[in-house]
Amino acid sequence: MKKFKNFWKNKRVLITGINGFIGSNLAKYLLKNNAKIYGIERKIDKKTLLYYEKLNKNIKLFLGDITDLSLIKRIINEENINHIFHLAAQVEVGVAMKYPFSTFESNIRGTYTILEAARTSSERINSIIVASSDKSYGEYPNSKLPYKENYSLNPKFFYDTSKACADMISKSYASNPKKPLPIIITRFANIFGPGQMNFSALIPDCIRSSLKYSIFEPRGNGKDTRDFLFVEDVAEIYEILARELSLNKKLSGEIFNAGTNEIFKIEDIIKKIYIKNKNKKDLTEILLKLPTKKTEGEIKNQLMNYDKLYKFFKWQPKTTFDKGLEKTINWYKKFLKYDSNNFTSSQ
Repeated sequence: MKKFKNFWKNKRVLITGINGFIGSNLAKYLLKNNAKIYGIERKIDKKTLLYYEKLNKNIKLFLGDITDLSLIKRIINEENINHIFHLAAQVEVGVAMKYPFSTFESNIRGTYTILEAARTSSERINSIIVASSDKSYGEYPNSKLPYKENYSLNPKFFYDTSKACADMISKSYASNPKKPLPIIITRFANIFGPGQMNFSALIPDCIRSSLKYSIFEPRGNGKDTRDFLFVEDVAEIYEILARELSLNKKLSGEIFNAGTNEIFKIEDIIKKIYIKNKNKKDLTEILLKLPTKKTEGEIKNQLMNYDKLYKFFKWQPKTTFDKGLEKTINWYKKFLKYDSNNFTSSQ
């Protein structure tokens, strides 16, 4: 990073989903590197890391929807955007099962709207990073894990399908022979860390409940397995990929997985959090409930690695799961005390 110390200085960066968990952490990372950040908010929501840490004061925000083609074109053209991180999405599996149409609108239409707006301005766009998901791969047998970037996409559930479709659309824009866009697609493991306000996600839900602000209700028997990637490491990956793509357009169309190649049972994650927060009483009750629960609409086992990222850029995770969890718990302890009225009700 040292030789690229000034790379982001005054670069004009558009982040979709900037008020979300990953978008706000990425904005924080790039602001430290002196980038000029622009973001799109679907609605003004001040109960987020972006506002809690006052990052919004150094960002130019636009109110609108990522499916609004004229708005996206105007932002790119009027602000002379150089780099785009497309992170906006409907990310909840449960919501996708209940509302597939709106999920497809956000995740599929939203993607081709961003890319079509960029296509008309491609001379000034140096990189586009499209955030996909490990769920695009669908379910593979354990013998085929971790997922490889060249695996076929076999999604079955609504959310998984929406991300796989966005992937294929992105590949087609990168492969357009007349006017290809500089695009890299990322498929990451489950991301966790400070600022995740989606309390239907396992780790923030467990932290909040183990701290006695809500009651945790298991959504499965705890036997499913996942790997987890700390959000600060994710921000670093995005920075590297966008920078390298802008310097080498031959990277366009590439797909990069990222995980830690360390797998956990959901049950073990729950145990770690409750034990770290010294709440064995509630943990005992949860463990008794687990065998009675059945997961719906979820892939049973998922695992990613970072082999390709290491091969191309020598990247590897800097944060162990336990260290990341410690940082995350400490952040939520402060945050929930700060604004417990808004964030402590059971969802």
